[in-house]
Amino acid sequence: MRLPDELDTLREAAPAGFAARVLDRVGVPAHRYDCYVRAESPVGTLYVAHGRGAVTGAAATDWYADDRAFEDAYRARTHRSALSGVKPPPGLARALRGRDRTLRYEFGPLPEEQRAVLRATRAVPFGQLRPAAWLAREAGMPDLAPEAVVAAVRANPVPVLVPAHRLCTDDGLPADCGLPAAFERRLRDWEGVDAERVERFVRAGARFLGSGTTRIFCYPTCAHARRITARHEVPFTSADEASAAGFRGCLSCRPAVV
Repeated sequence: MRLPDELDTLREAAPAGFAARVLDRVGVPAHRYDCYVRAESPVGTLYVAHGRGAVTGAAATDWYADDRAFEDAYRARTHRSALSGVKPPPGLARALRGRDRTLRYEFGPLPEEQRAVLRATRAVPFGQLRPAAWLAREAGMPDLAPEAVVAAVRANPVPVLVPAHRLCTDDGLPADCGLPAAFERRLRDWEGVDAERVERFVRAGARFLGSGTTRIFCYPTCAHARRITARHEVPFTSADEASAAGFRGCLSCRPAVV
């Protein structure tokens, strides 16, 4: 065997965090680069990138051939390097269990309009779905076209943590948020979205669900709507119809009229 080939057999992958430690040792400040960790989530192992006090990217590890492929894709999107690290950002483990309270996010070179939609997406509660019109309104852009909202959701660089998978169509069905279909289904199943119940209301044309006892109407996946017993369910095709019937909008899920 030639010496170069023999030396090549000695090549080993650097341990996680090695590159960041080298840069720290030679005095390169941490704000000049980002780091990433492998984090276990209920839907599989994720790459989670972070830097400058914010989470900057996430992806399932099986979407990439190896770490280098993820690093290359990250650099192409953000124009910054991501180095393998060992320390996750504070609050990540809790966020991966669906209880994101403290994480900050940096969405990279996205237009402010798309950033606003993604910030609004974070407000969709665990296990619930909201249509594009709701996201536009919560983002402070009620006239934003649904196509623009969907484009923003599909540009989400932090899937799972920023829950774009909670987008639904106007009639209430889960929408394509740009992730692999099987991955989206796993996310919704993990959050307990009852697909059969959702489809039942869609088939009935019920975009909103009122309670005959409280006279409040909600989106069907709202936690309050799920507590309405079958004999007290009052379906509505529109918020105007619910209002005309004397129902007011839920203060929690904030349907079109509150």
